[in-house]
Amino acid sequence: MKGTMKAVRKLTPAPGADLVEIAVPEPGPKDILVRVKATSICGTDAHIYVWNDWAKAKINPPQTMGHEFSGEVVEVGKDVDDIKIGDYVSAETHVVCGKCYQCRTGHADVCQDLSILGVDMDGCFAEYVRIPAVNAWKNDPSLPADVASIQEPLGNAVHTALSTDLVGKTVLITGCGPIGLLAIQVAKAAGAVAVFTSEVNEYRRDLSVKMGSDLAINPAKQDVISEIHKVTGGIGVDVVLEMSGNNTAINQSLKALRSGGVLVALGVPDGNITFDWGNDMVFKGITIIGVTGRKLWETWYTVRALLDSGKIDVSPIITHRLPLEDYKKGLDLMVEGNCGKVVLIP
Repeated sequence: MKGTMKAVRKLTPAPGADLVEIAVPEPGPKDILVRVKATSICGTDAHIYVWNDWAKAKINPPQTMGHEFSGEVVEVGKDVDDIKIGDYVSAETHVVCGKCYQCRTGHADVCQDLSILGVDMDGCFAEYVRIPAVNAWKNDPSLPADVASIQEPLGNAVHTALSTDLVGKTVLITGCGPIGLLAIQVAKAAGAVAVFTSEVNEYRRDLSVKMGSDLAINPAKQDVISEIHKVTGGIGVDVVLEMSGNNTAINQSLKALRSGGVLVALGVPDGNITFDWGNDMVFKGITIIGVTGRKLWETWYTVRALLDSGKIDVSPIITHRLPLEDYKKGLDLMVEGNCGKVVLIP
């Protein structure tokens, strides 16, 4: 497809982003071209926007931002035979090599040669996006475009929550960004008897209650450990889903976790963290599980099943829908934390 399109790009290695007109990308033999219907803003996009240390080390401008989307296939490469023009798709944003030890042994989520849409290649904050056909996920035509665009982060919540048994368990979620918020309902759908949340931001703490949190703790004003011990009879929670990457929150969650409990970590710290290795891990006999991305493609099928069954309702998460031209407003909302999920409409 010839022509130009609007795209939000990181043009220089500095804070900010620009809406520019660039050429529509041409799909290679194994690629597809998708007209974007909706694209949602991730915390990663906010990091790139403010240009934090992670972004400085990872991003090579100029580059189109964004990796969560839904859209319609408008062109396919000559070697693509399982995707056709008109298909309604989203995408697994982790592009894996398929050849390394991890990929060949069922662990492509931790591929040794991983590339990420909008991080290592041009993304989807644009009218069109090019992706490998193998990364396309066909959506049910009845799935709203904004909901379809957040299946990728929902997959993160699903992978994190389902990394351990939650049936009959009490759960503490530390950090109520969009993925932490999504994990509340996932945990309950998986059998958790109670889900507690810890979040400093008032907007997101209130949103956690709307999503089903049984107790929303403000760690700036309340003692998280004491509050958790009150509601668990002094035992502590069975499972922590750590979504914040915050050093203080991580330490609080370890102390709120019962002996023999499980901590599943998705949040990424800005730097190194410190905690009491002996008392909070070794002597408590806890299990720590690290999670990245989604299981390919197991998590996607679980996401579809949860949405189709009505076991979860993600609609309260989508708090803002803005035209692509208002990308700065959307990114500022994410940086400030005064939103759930922000969806941009090209």
